[in-house]
Amino acid sequence: MGLNHIDLLIIAAYLAGITLFGLRFRKRQRTMRDYFLADRNIPWWAISLSIVAAETSTLTIISIPGLAYDSNLTFLQWAMGYMVGRVIISFVLLPQYFRGDLYTAYQLIERRFGPTLRSVTAGIFLLTRAAAEGVRVYAVSIVVSIALGTGQITSIAIITLLTLIYTFEGGLAAVIWTDVVQTFIYIGGTLVGLYTILHLIPGGWDSAHAIAAASHKFQIFELPFASLARPYTIWAGIIGGAFFVTASHGTDQLIVQRLLAARNQRQSVLALLSSGVTIFFQFALFLIVGVMLFAYYRVPAGTFGRADRIYPTFIVSHMPHGISGLLIAAILAAAMSNLSAALNSLSSSSMMDFYFRFRPDTNEIKTSDTQRMRLARIATVLWAVALFVLAMLALRWAGRVIEVGLQIASIAYGALLGVFLLGVLTKRANQNGAIVGMICGFATELYLWRSTHVAFTWWVAIGTCVTFAIGYTASRVWGARSEVRSN
Repeated sequence: MGLNHIDLLIIAAYLAGITLFGLRFRKRQRTMRDYFLADRNIPWWAISLSIVAAETSTLTIISIPGLAYDSNLTFLQWAMGYMVGRVIISFVLLPQYFRGDLYTAYQLIERRFGPTLRSVTAGIFLLTRAAAEGVRVYAVSIVVSIALGTGQITSIAIITLLTLIYTFEGGLAAVIWTDVVQTFIYIGGTLVGLYTILHLIPGGWDSAHAIAAASHKFQIFELPFASLARPYTIWAGIIGGAFFVTASHGTDQLIVQRLLAARNQRQSVLALLSSGVTIFFQFALFLIVGVMLFAYYRVPAGTFGRADRIYPTFIVSHMPHGISGLLIAAILAAAMSNLSAALNSLSSSSMMDFYFRFRPDTNEIKTSDTQRMRLARIATVLWAVALFVLAMLALRWAGRVIEVGLQIASIAYGALLGVFLLGVLTKRANQNGAIVGMICGFATELYLWRSTHVAFTWWVAIGTCVTFAIGYTASRVWGARSEVRSN
């Protein structure tokens, strides 16, 4: 059926409206604290919705339905671990972040271990976040190219440019408040989509439920331990998911930056925990969409080329006009909110953790806030170009993009989390030991990725344990040697 002029008008109105809305915040950006932390004056509920939007992305909206279409609801076990991880962050890491005036997560590492390790951890964040975000931007091009008929490179360029405009001008405040609007748009749009799918299936919910149940699509728990090669078992979900989200929300600047924008620690905890509840129900919603699509099509996922193409193809081909335009706009909303978050967090880390530290001519005494803001905005533009290039490289990748994105992040998260835990849970760990542990943890995760069949859901847990154990042991050895030399 394809989109008509009504659908295109809705999409155009959304793109123009959200860009103009984000630009409203440009006049509030006077200092680096305004640009990167929104003057630490954002209410908890807005931060909560922004966290939801930041970890959702187009990957979630198009790939999770495809995952359920191709399998079942066992992905929800992973979301259960997300809540456990948030509780750990609230008690272990957040109290540390609110001791002092921090702009990035990696300033905490410098306070505990020194500047060298801060540079290492910040550098790993920049590399892995950029790579993962390139995959997410590529996922947007799947939707835009199907919906608008544009080439994938053109599609990537359109979304990147529009998102850059308001992120460049409005900083974190624009990112968070546009996230709030876009969260309502894509969740509301998905609910409308689910309602429409059910009405297109002969017999409605009863028929769809019978078809899906016969193919075991409603299975949530995989209770046997099975093996480490199976990604979605109950233990991989709760243990692996807890470690993953402790790393992604406790050590990754993309989320930590939002938590630091809260008015106080209590509001930051409230925002983090409430976002976990929302994420769980959101994942359930997207998975049910995939199950209903299976009940509608009843053909193998390979019929569509990739499972990630099933939902956007259905929207364009079978949704009534107007609703299809709304759903495409909803998917773009998730894409732009995630991309804007990445641009601002990458810019903040590159400037605060590297540029302003190593360029003596840009310290706060010699450089005005206006000049520092200009440099921060230049960094935002450069990261937009970098993500555009990485997204084009991702065009050659295969597989479900949701899992590709999670795998890229998982390769480094274990080493990062292990170092953070060494810093906040032990007093005897030192910089040399932490670096050794981090190298070993990162090498372990690379080995798991390249040379084993261990599922990515276990990588962060294993990498964290290796980093912590070796880092602590190496620190004790270094400390003992230092004591011997001093005597």
